[in-house]
Amino acid sequence: MQNKFVQFLKEWVAPILVAVVVVSLIRVFLFEFVRVNGPSMTPNLQNDELVLLSKVSKYKRGDVVVFNARQEDPRVRPGEKDYVKRIIGIPGDTVSYKNSNLYVNNKVVNQNYIGINERTQGTEMSFGSEWSLATLSSTNQWQEKDRNHTKVPAGEYFVMGDHRSVSNDGRYFGFIDKQHVRGKVYVPFWNSNKTAKQNINGQNKLFFAN
Repeated sequence: MQNKFVQFLKEWVAPILVAVVVVSLIRVFLFEFVRVNGPSMTPNLQNDELVLLSKVSKYKRGDVVVFNARQEDPRVRPGEKDYVKRIIGIPGDTVSYKNSNLYVNNKVVNQNYIGINERTQGTEMSFGSEWSLATLSSTNQWQEKDRNHTKVPAGEYFVMGDHRSVSNDGRYFGFIDKQHVRGKVYVPFWNSNKTAKQNINGQNKLFFAN
């Protein structure tokens, strides 16, 4: 009887435990699937869409990332944990907006991944037709640690949502710490929306306008 029990453990329980451990390690250190919550990244990511979150990718301008909102936004809504946004500025960058154009280090950003309304009124919102990191960070809206900066600090990012007219992003609360980023978003290969895949997976290669 004891031998049968040991054999059962070896043949069934042990492989299951190993599989559970392997899956857990993959989710913690490599990648996992997550669902988008909310409309802040439309039209490129839809509410409740399933995407892949890579935890081993390097973060570049144009990448879409998920980060811990509770660590970054003092006004995060109850029950909300993570935000998904696009990296606009990396450490050392200046970011500014003028006449419907977004600038990083005084170079025009390619904004073809969003519509004209989000490039203009959606980007301006309550910040005016011209703004920069200096003007945004001078307000009391930003976290105290992020105030009065003209450039993105070391180890931080400046992020915005694609649906800027509804997106609660870096314009409102400041920079996000690299340590609070959970991973980089990829639209999986089986998604039939080629435009969305390009705008999410490949925008870092097309960040600046020609």
